[in-house]
Amino acid sequence: MKKVLKWLGIILGGLVGLILLALVGVYFMSESRLNKTYNVQPERVTIPTDAAAVAEGKRLFATRGCMDCHKENGAGGDFIDDPLLGRINASNLTAGQGGVGGAFTDGDWVRAIRHGIDSSGKPLWVMPSEEFNGINDTDLGALIAYIKSLPPVDQEIAANSLGPLGRVLLVTDQIPVLPAEKINHEAPRPVAVEPGVTKEYGAYLAQTCSGCHGATLSGGPIPGVPAEPPYPANLTPEAETGLGKWTEQDFLVAIREGKRPDGSSLDPKQMPWPNFAQMSDEEISALWLYLQSVPAKPYGQR
Repeated sequence: MKKVLKWLGIILGGLVGLILLALVGVYFMSESRLNKTYNVQPERVTIPTDAAAVAEGKRLFATRGCMDCHKENGAGGDFIDDPLLGRINASNLTAGQGGVGGAFTDGDWVRAIRHGIDSSGKPLWVMPSEEFNGINDTDLGALIAYIKSLPPVDQEIAANSLGPLGRVLLVTDQIPVLPAEKINHEAPRPVAVEPGVTKEYGAYLAQTCSGCHGATLSGGPIPGVPAEPPYPANLTPEAETGLGKWTEQDFLVAIREGKRPDGSSLDPKQMPWPNFAQMSDEEISALWLYLQSVPAKPYGQR
């Protein structure tokens, strides 16, 4: 009996040692990725100063999803706060105390938005720059012009930190903590898409949708985000769970009024339709045309 207990103790001790060794490995691997330095020289983008461009930038701040994380005043705040996953905050974009607006150059804004990298060369956490990497210079310039015009808000933002589960999910590539890793920072700038009711312009606009609805736009739970149903919807033309039975007018009403074809309401906390309601009719029609052209997928095949 003593011999059996001895061997059980040895086995248990070995397992504990292996677990500790694995956790140490996860910690150092995650730290290496979180603190990697990128040497990215951002493209020169003209930042306009006229009122019309700033107004357009304000609209883009809403329709491109910036307001969802950084709030209407641009002061940011908590995005994820979970003991196991970690604490990840949206930056204060203003020039107030605790904000980056007073220190950022135009190049810093381009680097952060298009490349997901801060002014020191470190990757930004959960900044969806893969969705903004293809934004054209005109839209990016207007967006930056508006951000620079935001009134200062004094709000200190707590430092980001990853919990044990968050580090494991990062190392195993289960959560998109570092979008900068997914971007080809040396790729040439894409050719600007001409605005119009075309699938091509709809695809340009739909870059914003992929962050929540997934690369295939079929929706479902967002990996690594502790949320409860309802999850992002299926935007593909699949008949049973997607938009296959919707009309363009149904889609327009959903975007403009937050109403589904059956009369039920979209929760603005889950689907921020009031922000997207600021899209033009041309943009909504182009987006609808594109969504109808993507492959139909069952719900949740992100």
